[in-house]
Amino acid sequence: MPLNVSVISPEKILFEGSVDSIVAPAYDGEVGILPGHAPMMTLLGKGTLKLGADGKAGRFSVEGGFLQVVDNAVRVVTERASQP
Repeated sequence: MPLNVSVISPEKILFEGSVDSIVAPAYDGEVGILPGHAPMMTLLGKGTLKLGADGKAGRFSVEGGFLQVVDNAVRVVTERASQP
């Protein structure tokens, strides 16, 4: 079962789709998310958000915001984002 992901910045929705994994820059280090992950919420730091294995589904430079995981749905709301 894939993860349903939304990446949202103040300007627009950057990504909506399904991926098999995510690596995100949390405020205190990187966090990896796979299907079946426990519900969680974390603050984002500054770094690269990688969607899919090795970022194949997408890569975004993000700074600030939060990440929420609930029932294989992942919402990333960031203060600033760009594609490197």
